[in-house]
Amino acid sequence: MANIVPLLAAVVALSSIMLNFALHKIEEGHIAVYYRGGALLTTTAGPGYHVMFPFLTSYRTVQITLQSDEVKNVPCGTSGGVMIYFDRIEVVNILAAQEVFNMVKNYTADYDKTLIFNKVHHELNQFCSAHNLQEVYIKLFDQIDENLKKALQADLTVMAPGLYIQAVRVTKPKIPESIRKNYELMENEKTKLLIAEQHQKVVEKEAETERKKAVIEAEKLAQVARISYDQKIMEKESQKQISEIEDATHLAKEKAMADAEFYKADKEADANTRKLTPQYLELLRHQAIASNNKIYFGSDIPSMFVADESSALKATQKLAQEKQKK
Repeated sequence: MANIVPLLAAVVALSSIMLNFALHKIEEGHIAVYYRGGALLTTTAGPGYHVMFPFLTSYRTVQITLQSDEVKNVPCGTSGGVMIYFDRIEVVNILAAQEVFNMVKNYTADYDKTLIFNKVHHELNQFCSAHNLQEVYIKLFDQIDENLKKALQADLTVMAPGLYIQAVRVTKPKIPESIRKNYELMENEKTKLLIAEQHQKVVEKEAETERKKAVIEAEKLAQVARISYDQKIMEKESQKQISEIEDATHLAKEKAMADAEFYKADKEADANTRKLTPQYLELLRHQAIASNNKIYFGSDIPSMFVADESSALKATQKLAQEKQKK
């Protein structure tokens, strides 16, 4: 009995050790692949606790969520023979869960070293060797990210289906110090040029604004002058019309008066003509004789009366003519 207790204790201890090595945990976002004797097993496991045969079986986890691989200090020679270095290139990628086994089988669990790291070095060197330093550092630098992403994805679609490149971010490369200073000086001059151009645009805009203000002011003054001129014209026309109306009124009044005078004279002449009858003339003659208060004496009285009668007749006719004139 005494010998059984140590044996049981040894069995329990061995079981605990075996269980410790057999039990393992897989984190969320990962899939485990298993090896036995160095050979890849077809079994895979998702997140959670799992048991495997200890010592003979081992496992590796492969991330299936979005991950970022950083490739650092990548040398690159331009077409002009200048050696530059990209300090950091970040490749964001994701592996489909159903392709984990094939990916590990073809490229091991460290597939990103072969398919991403090495491929980035190759594609960057291809790009640099086809362009000069000016193009790589300034002119075409904004296109490197997209071009590198397209080149990587094109190869992965053929070589490793299920691995997708989401984005590529490339930092500014390091160039020789003397060249960098020249570029900085050139950028400073460009900045000064841009500032001068912007200042010129501001000055031109201000001048344009002043010109427009002057045009608006001139147009306003011209409109005011035109309105004042139109007002004066209207006043003159009104005065002219008033004068024409007054002249017409005066002319009509004078014409009416003349017509009235003519009518009066015509009627009086007509009346006088009608009065010049023998009877009326005889009446006027007798009135003229009667109005003569002279008394004559002597033997020539008859001839005197004859002469007076002739004079009276002339006086009567003259009186009648004067009345007609009136």
